[in-house]
Amino acid sequence: MARELRRVMAGAHVATFLHDSDIPRLVHLGHEHAAPVTDDLIDHLIPPGGLDRPAAPSLVTNPAIGWFGEPGVVLTRNGKALTINFAFSSEKVSGDSITLDFTDDDLQAGLRISAKLHESGVLTLQATVTNLGNQDLGVHALALTLPVPQHLDELLLHGGRHAMEFVEERIRWGRSVVTSSSRRGRTSHQQSPSVICMERSTTESRGEAWGVHFAWSGNFLLTCDAVTADLRTITAQELLAPGEVILGADESYSTPPLLITRSSEGLSGVSNAFHQHLRASSPPSKRSVIVNTWEAVYFQHDNEKIFELARRAARVGAERFVLDDGWFRGRRDDTAGLGDWEVDPDVWPNGLEPLAELVTSLGMQFGLWFEPEMINPNSNLYREHPDWVLGEAQQHYLTGRHQLVLDLSRRDVGEHLFTVIDRLLARLPISHVKWDNNRDLVAPGTHEQTLGMYELISRLRKAHPRVEFESCASGGGRVDAGMAHHVTRFWTSDSIDALDRLEIQRGASRFIPPEMLGAHIGAPVCHTTGRRHSLSFRALSALPFWLGVEWDLLSASEHDLDRLSEVIAVHKRFRHLLHKGVTRFGNHPDHLIHQHAIIAKDRAEALLIVASRGSGPRHETAPIRVEGLDAASNYRCALVPLGKPTWALHRGLPRWVEHGVIATGSQLADVGLPMPPLLPASGILVHMERVQ
Repeated sequence: MARELRRVMAGAHVATFLHDSDIPRLVHLGHEHAAPVTDDLIDHLIPPGGLDRPAAPSLVTNPAIGWFGEPGVVLTRNGKALTINFAFSSEKVSGDSITLDFTDDDLQAGLRISAKLHESGVLTLQATVTNLGNQDLGVHALALTLPVPQHLDELLLHGGRHAMEFVEERIRWGRSVVTSSSRRGRTSHQQSPSVICMERSTTESRGEAWGVHFAWSGNFLLTCDAVTADLRTITAQELLAPGEVILGADESYSTPPLLITRSSEGLSGVSNAFHQHLRASSPPSKRSVIVNTWEAVYFQHDNEKIFELARRAARVGAERFVLDDGWFRGRRDDTAGLGDWEVDPDVWPNGLEPLAELVTSLGMQFGLWFEPEMINPNSNLYREHPDWVLGEAQQHYLTGRHQLVLDLSRRDVGEHLFTVIDRLLARLPISHVKWDNNRDLVAPGTHEQTLGMYELISRLRKAHPRVEFESCASGGGRVDAGMAHHVTRFWTSDSIDALDRLEIQRGASRFIPPEMLGAHIGAPVCHTTGRRHSLSFRALSALPFWLGVEWDLLSASEHDLDRLSEVIAVHKRFRHLLHKGVTRFGNHPDHLIHQHAIIAKDRAEALLIVASRGSGPRHETAPIRVEGLDAASNYRCALVPLGKPTWALHRGLPRWVEHGVIATGSQLADVGLPMPPLLPASGILVHMERVQ
């Protein structure tokens, strides 16, 4: 067909597709006021010794026409790979979206590609294959490919381990192929389904950057390819096991959505586009301050202690009390009980009703922990239904944390789990479900398992719309935009170490809005790392996110309880800003200085968090520059007390620390506030408010 351009627009954003072959490609993503792409500006040369017709990276690439990178579609019949030749069939363009249909009459298969541009500047892409014949059609791969400009020669990746997730790694993207993937049946602690590609000069607030996020909570593969055809492309797909997706007549398989945005305002511009996009689809929530019982009691469910913990939670200003693992039948440690979702009468002889009544009478909401996808071999459910275990695990008995996985692709399993959880949610005044997932999957395929998990949560949410769901997977093992459409909160990491959390939360909030990331004030000595931190520092690291407390408050002094009350009051005072504002991390010259600003959309006020992660190289550290405020407006800058700060000895203090200062937005961006002498593992909170 002839070369044609198709444009979709939303607000100030535009995406342009070139339709010069059977399947189009993205050729521009940016602001509406940018000069429009014209046909004369697009070309692809034939390399010496190459094929006579160059294969450009279409949205779904086809190896049969000479694309040698990651294949966009691999289909099989009777176990044999097919040569595919999709031909354009029809299209529908309506303002901010476009849908294109293609067919292969010989193979009796259809392909649909859908694109939608959102007001946030995020473009979502999705592809669907449909079996139009009577014989089964196997889908071995279906991937979406995004071409990115050649001058974007660095990548920002996120990964880590349990209790240290979302660590950022910025690497040079030379003539190489870089992949990020998970075969663990969940998003994983090790790698995130996201990448940012950028110029070498890109900073937090300057330079070009493209953010890509795959909205899927199971196995995935992202491929950043700077080798094939001397171009740069990013391909995203669900990792499918052979034979995992077999389509009968008229059945379809769709890729998870691929989210893409382009920023000319650095990394923070990418983050805020994704934040705006997810906020638009996330239900409004107060983000109540939580006290969670896990590190306070673990499996030792002493009724009187937990009752008193609830009273102290109310005393410090908590709004929600969540009873964690250990409440159900036979659950005295992690070796037994999973699957038996009945209140243990040996521990709670009167049921959970007295605790729920106490919690609600204290003005708090009540929450409860579940791990529905898992089962202990030492459980009544396993003894009754060993066939409900997922995949090969029932033969090989490969446990993780003493547990196996329930097969959520089975309708009887999903129906049982819905029934037992629904019964508890209906009987008790539960406002919050902490939904955990504590082990990787070793089954060969996880597509139906992931869809089954999505469906179960969706059914429960529909039946109980007042209940908010939190996703936990040994901490941050399942944090992604796919899960964000089913839950309102993520437990970001099992480590509550305030120092580590600065790094963990920075990486996680590149793509997920801060108010969806659970951050707790832990005990004075962190249970995970053994490090001791002050209450003010523990509070500072948790303050900008969905705040909680995970600390045995019965061991806290009256003084500490008073100070914790003050900290929670500060969070509530600024919650409107923290949970709706624009996030800007800073590029301080001293890499040990953590700088995090939250700026109101109307730029009338801002909060600035500055923390020292260690001893810096100089006595006098560079000023704190804050970008994003209104340049011509005056702002009153003042410390917000989180407890008495401790400064480095014999260094003096900048005058503004004690008395405050009024400065213009331009001055704060270009000159900045003089840096106070922070000790390692300490920090400050600064409020900036516009004045006449």
